[in-house]
Amino acid sequence: MDLLNTLVDKGLRRETPTRAEALAVLATTDDELLDVVAAAGKVRRHWFGRRVKLNYLVNLKSGLCPEDCSYCSQRLGSKADILKYTWLKPDEASRAAAAGLAGGAKRVCLVASGRGPTDRDVDRVSDTIKAIKERHEDVEVCACLGLLSDGQAERLREAGADAYNHNLNTSESTYGEITTTHTYADRVDTVRKAHAAGLSACSGLIAGMGETDEDLVDVVFSLRELDPDSVPVNFLIPFEGTPLAKEWNLTPQRCLRILAMVRFVCPDVEVRIAGGREVHLRTMQPLALHLANSIFLGDYLTSEGQAGKADLEMIADAGFEVEGAGEVTLPEHRTGGGCGSHEGSRCGSHEGGGVCGTVPASAPAASASADEPRPDLVAVRRRGAGTDLAPNA
Repeated sequence: MDLLNTLVDKGLRRETPTRAEALAVLATTDDELLDVVAAAGKVRRHWFGRRVKLNYLVNLKSGLCPEDCSYCSQRLGSKADILKYTWLKPDEASRAAAAGLAGGAKRVCLVASGRGPTDRDVDRVSDTIKAIKERHEDVEVCACLGLLSDGQAERLREAGADAYNHNLNTSESTYGEITTTHTYADRVDTVRKAHAAGLSACSGLIAGMGETDEDLVDVVFSLRELDPDSVPVNFLIPFEGTPLAKEWNLTPQRCLRILAMVRFVCPDVEVRIAGGREVHLRTMQPLALHLANSIFLGDYLTSEGQAGKADLEMIADAGFEVEGAGEVTLPEHRTGGGCGSHEGSRCGSHEGGGVCGTVPASAPAASASADEPRPDLVAVRRRGAGTDLAPNA
């Protein structure tokens, strides 16, 4: 396909595809899927080889969030039967992190429910970061605490945080349909605060909430403009007891097309398959490794993932290798100033952004079949952080 040849060529040069080209990737047919995966795989291997970075989540505070994000099992008014607990102590969080690191993770993501941290919360998380780094000097630590106030990102960086995660989740035009207690602009502001503090920005999306192809392209282009170093791609986990419990809009094939589109738009960025991969990609997870270079190991915040051992076997069986602690994830041009540096002409640049491709009039329509509801695949987390049971790592 001329489209795929063009996208590969642009990806190897770090050029931005047009919106029409990105939409055309989402509109490819299932018959063309392997060609799409192969093309995006060339871009992935050019920048990241066959390495897969492992990340491990530690949920520091679970449930009882005052925000009303429709997709979230921890939201205000959620009836999802999830674990609920207040802040883990630094030593508890450090022990939880150690399980993931022993399983091969090189980044620990410290997450807490809530609108955003108080200054006391930042102190708590800072103590936790120090406790983890005292035992594991080389580990990357990413904090995800919600909306940041002035000066908080700097304090986290001083405590040893390497990165900060705050997802845009969906397009600006539809954000108000998903959340009403804060705005899309609030989220953008927090990502910029992380950037300004010298933290490596991590920001991504959630697919499967009923959005259109245009919404998906909008949010990914917005992410490219914000220039995060890593882009987690979540696939909605339709928790019973949340407003989006009936939204089963994804097939494994659509998930792969979405990941391919993200790779083409942000070719040299760490693309991470995040929550929902087991639910929606299922047996096609190994194919997704040809598109993304990063995954979460083990369980998620409030849901269980597949066994950590199965993750490692999947990576090896697919011909990939786990990225070592001493290896640098990002290409050299993105890391010249160290973790969190932001050199020019990177993912946020717009060279090559002119009109260089359009969707042909005869472009095939996307497969319209929705995924069959599979609530049996949504397992609430009952182990690990906040429990007395061993974690899944």
